[in-house]
Amino acid sequence: MASSVIKFDHLERMTDDTGLLEHSLGRIPRRREGYSTDDNARAIWVCLEWLALCQDTKTNERLYRLLDRYLAFLLWAQNEDGTFHNNFFFDRTKEEETPSDDCFGRSFWAAAMAYVRLRDPARREAAAEMLRRAIPAAWELRSLRGSAWGLAACGVLLTEGRPPSVDEQEAAALAARFEERLLSAYASNADARWRWYEPELTYANGVLPWALWTAYRRAPRHEVREVAEKSLAFLIDNMSGPGGVIRPIGNRGWCNRRYRADWDQQPLDVMKLALAAREAYWATDDGRYRDVVRRCLAWFYGENDGKVPLADPSDGSCCDGLGPNGPNPNRGAESTLSYLLTAAIAQSISVEVAVDELVHYKTVRMAGARV
Repeated sequence: MASSVIKFDHLERMTDDTGLLEHSLGRIPRRREGYSTDDNARAIWVCLEWLALCQDTKTNERLYRLLDRYLAFLLWAQNEDGTFHNNFFFDRTKEEETPSDDCFGRSFWAAAMAYVRLRDPARREAAAEMLRRAIPAAWELRSLRGSAWGLAACGVLLTEGRPPSVDEQEAAALAARFEERLLSAYASNADARWRWYEPELTYANGVLPWALWTAYRRAPRHEVREVAEKSLAFLIDNMSGPGGVIRPIGNRGWCNRRYRADWDQQPLDVMKLALAAREAYWATDDGRYRDVVRRCLAWFYGENDGKVPLADPSDGSCCDGLGPNGPNPNRGAESTLSYLLTAAIAQSISVEVAVDELVHYKTVRMAGARV
């Protein structure tokens, strides 16, 4: 899939001078719902992924303009203690909230990626400052997903470069702590039939095996690979429907040993599976993982339980989910970023999906609706 197919119009539409707005009504931003740091951290990641792939000068200039706003948002959202406040009203005041390990982990990852990917010293300085303040706070992470993001972020800093303010031994100790937490969770919950870290498959599941695959690529260990391999295979099995169509765990009840919810399916979960599969492909060169990435991207283009596209390449937007009655017509930040990231993940390992088939499919549907 050529990068020229991907557009960033909707991402720009959802972005104002503060940062990325969280929700939309259809394609129109809902300002009253404000901003989330989660989304702005993901948006930094999206820009970095596409800047590494795109050769078009005008598109790259656009991505840098957006990236600067998201970096400014993340820098502003960081608290004095190094953590990150997640939810803000449209007037830039903080909403009351319980601190989120997920938000901290995503922001820590985004800052680490910005530092290692960007070459402009002025932009890297902002990322370095966020990392300097975040590293001490990272010791307080407790949740599995927060630990997964922390493991991946520390791994990037250890292998691809770190600012002078980040001590190598401390980053290594943090990585070891997070890795052990994931391995221990798997040992406590997995059995011959349930190869997972928790009693349930819930949201953003792919981030857990992904983090272990990043650790294995950095420092290969049999135990780490075994858990990453078994858990990812289990997740792929539980997210595959008839004919291999990707079927995300529904958030109307999740999935445990006795029950599986099929609706509502979230784009975020598809992206996290693609992320884990790409990392496994890089670690093993096994073409089966590459096919999983292809199936994840195809899910956005109509190869799903609803047999309907959720993503629109003409502006880069994506519907907020898939239910039994079809797509959620709203196109908020999380779903749009999930689509753009999945497309970047696929392109980074040269996975192609025939977008022209999507365009034809949409044309036929629109003609039928007019009749």
